[in-house]
Amino acid sequence: MSLNQQPGLLYTYRRCPYAMRARMALLQAGVAYQAHELTSLRDKPADMLALSPKGTVPVLVLANGEVLEQSWDIMRWAFAQSGDKDTWWARAQTPENQALLALCDGEFKHHLDRTKYPQRYSDAQGADHHRKQAVEVLLTPLEKALHSQAYLGGEQPCAADIAMFPFVRQFAAVDPAWFEDLPLPAVQAWLAGWLKHALFETAMTKTAASRQTGQVP
Repeated sequence: MSLNQQPGLLYTYRRCPYAMRARMALLQAGVAYQAHELTSLRDKPADMLALSPKGTVPVLVLANGEVLEQSWDIMRWAFAQSGDKDTWWARAQTPENQALLALCDGEFKHHLDRTKYPQRYSDAQGADHHRKQAVEVLLTPLEKALHSQAYLGGEQPCAADIAMFPFVRQFAAVDPAWFEDLPLPAVQAWLAGWLKHALFETAMTKTAASRQTGQVP
C-alpha cells in the first residue's frame, strides 16, 4: 500500500492510550505522518494549544490545515485514506463492538482513572472498588466477546481491538499479578498477543521530535 504523499503532523505522547490508538491506526492504514512527540504532558507546545485549546493528545493536523482532535476521528480518517472499506474499520462497526467501545471510553475509563490515581478524585471510593467495577463494566463483557474468537473483528483484528487494547494494557499494568489471577483467560491471551504485536511495538518506538512512518508489515 502506498503512503500518503502529504503527511500530517501528529502531536502525540508515547504512553497516552488515546495517542497509542491513533498511532496504531495510522501505521496499520499505511498513512505517513510526522510525529511531534511530547516529552511531558505538563509542557504542551504553544503551537499545539493554538490549534487545539483542549490541550490533550492526540492532535492530527492534516496537510490542508484541518485539525482532528479526537483519537477515534483520527482512526476513522486514517482507515478512510487507506481505502479500507470492509476490513479493519468496517469490522469495528458492529453493534456489539460499538457498545464495548462506548463502555471503554466511558465507564471503564472512569474506573481506570480512579484505580490508578484515587487521590486525585474527590468521588473516588478506593482503588479496590474501582478496579472491581472496571472488570465488571468492560472486562467481563470483553471476555464473553473474545471467548470464541481471537479478535473483536473475528479471525482478524479490527479498529475496535486497537482502540481498546491500550486502555486494557494500562489497567493490567496497575497490578499485573492481580490481573493475571482474574478468571479472564480470553482477555489475558488477547492482551498478551497485542503486547507482542509488531504494530504495537512500532507504535511505541521512541522517536525524535519529528518522524515519518507508514504501515507495519
